[in-house]
Amino acid sequence: MGNSFSADEIFEMAEEIERNGAKFYRQAAKNTSDKETKQMLLELADMEDEHLTTFQQMRSKLNKEGGGEAALDLDNQAVVYLHAMADARGSEGKKSPTQALTGNESMKEILNAAINAEKDSVVFYYGLREAVPARAGRGQVRAIIHEELSHITTLLQKSKELN
Repeated sequence: MGNSFSADEIFEMAEEIERNGAKFYRQAAKNTSDKETKQMLLELADMEDEHLTTFQQMRSKLNKEGGGEAALDLDNQAVVYLHAMADARGSEGKKSPTQALTGNESMKEILNAAINAEKDSVVFYYGLREAVPARAGRGQVRAIIHEELSHITTLLQKSKELN
C-alpha cells in the first residue's frame, strides 16, 4: 500500500475534518432565517469544535509521549480506511461541504451535504479508532463516532421534516 501515515498526520487530518465541519455549519447557519434550524446548525458547529479540541489533545499527548510516529497500528486493515478517506479528499466534480456556501442552496441541499460529510467522517474515524491503541485514546475516538452518528440522525430528522 504505498506510503503510510504517522499518528501526527492522521490526527492532523481529523482536526481538519472538524474545522471544515464547524465552518460549514456556521456558514449554513448564516444562510438560513429559520431560528430553529439556525440553532441546530450552530450547535452542530460547537460539537465539531469540541471534537477538534479532543483530537488536538490526543495528538499533543502522543507527541509528548514521543509516540506520534509509531503510536498507531498502521499495519492492519485500518490503514485501508485512512488511505481511502485521504484519497477522496478534494474529489473533482463533487461539491464539497467545505466549499463556501453561496446562500443559494436550499435547506435540503445543505442538509444532504452535511449528512454526506458526517458519513465520510464516521468512515474516517472508524479507521482511526481501529488504529489507535486503547492507551492512546481509542475510547475518545469511539465517543466522537457516536456523536457523529447522532449528528446524522439529527440531520436526517430535520431533512425528513422538510418533506
